[in-house]
Amino acid sequence: MAAGGRASGRPAKKKGPSKGAGGQGRRSLEGKGATPPAEMRHWYKDKARTERIAREDRGGARRPAPARQRRSEDAPEYIGGRNPVLEALQAGVPSSALYVAQRIDNDDRVRDSIRIAAERGIALLEVSRDKLDRLSEGVVHQGIALQIPAYDYAHPSDLVELAQDAAEVPLIVALDSVTDPRNLGAIARSATAFGAHGLLIPSRRSAGVTGGAWKTSAGTLATMRVARAANLTAALREYREAGLFVIGLDGAGETDIGDVDLLAEPLVVVVGSEGKGLSRLVREQCDVVTRIPMQAAAESLNAGVAAGVALYEVARHRRL
Repeated sequence: MAAGGRASGRPAKKKGPSKGAGGQGRRSLEGKGATPPAEMRHWYKDKARTERIAREDRGGARRPAPARQRRSEDAPEYIGGRNPVLEALQAGVPSSALYVAQRIDNDDRVRDSIRIAAERGIALLEVSRDKLDRLSEGVVHQGIALQIPAYDYAHPSDLVELAQDAAEVPLIVALDSVTDPRNLGAIARSATAFGAHGLLIPSRRSAGVTGGAWKTSAGTLATMRVARAANLTAALREYREAGLFVIGLDGAGETDIGDVDLLAEPLVVVVGSEGKGLSRLVREQCDVVTRIPMQAAAESLNAGVAAGVALYEVARHRRL
C-alpha cells in the first residue's frame, strides 16, 4: 500500500488554516480611479512646449487668436519673429523693449537682436512664452518680440510748416481708404525718396503707423512725418485754401500724370485704394484727377507702386 494512505492505520494530517494577507490582496485589485486627462500629467507641459517651438520654427500656422477688443490708440505695437525683429532693429525703428522667451534656442538673429538692443539702450525683458503669445496676439513670434511705442501723429498744418521751414515747395501725400499698413510703409519709403514733406491719413478706415508699416518703410517713418485728420475731405479743403493744389490719383482719371501742368506747384497728391480708387467726396476736392498710363492687361497698380510712380513724375518736373 502506498504510504500515508487511509489503510496505513495512521490518522490523516489535518490541514490548518493558511496565513492571511490582511486584506492587502483585495485592496490591490481595487481600481485607482479614472485615467487623468493629458493636461494633468507631469510630462504634458514639456511636450506641449516642444511641439509649439517646433511648429513655430517650421513657420506653421497657429490656432487663430480669440476675438479681442479694439486696441487703444495709445497702446504700443509689437513686432514678432526673429527676422522681422532683427530687421526692425537694424532699420532704427523706435523701440521701447525687447521681449525674449525663457530658455529660448539662441541663434545669430537672436544674439544680434540682443546686441543691437543693448547698444541702443532698449530694455531687455525675459518672459514666458505664454506672455509672448498674449503680446503678439496670435502672430508667430519664435520666442522674440519688439515693443514699439504708439506713434505720435502730427497735425495736417504741421506738414505745410515743415516745407516752409525748409524753404521748399510743399509736397504732401494723402491716402484715401488705404487700409494695408504695408502700403502705408511703402508709400512712406517712396515719399522720402522723392522729397515729400509728409503723409496725411484719415483717422478712420485707414491704415495707421503700425509694426507692419514700420517694417515695410525700412526705417523711413523715423524721419517722414505722418499727420492724421478726423475728416480727410475737410483737411484737403483747408490745404486748397492755404494755396496748395490737390491732384487725385485714380485709374479712371482722364489726364496722364506726365501731362499735368501743376506738378511744380505747392501740391497734395491723393492716392486712392486699389480697386475702389478715390471716394466721391475726396474726388470733388481735387483740382485734377489723373491716371498712370499703362497696358490694358493690368487693371490697376498697387497703391504703394502707384504712389512711387506719381512722386517720381513730380520730382522730375520739379528738376526741369
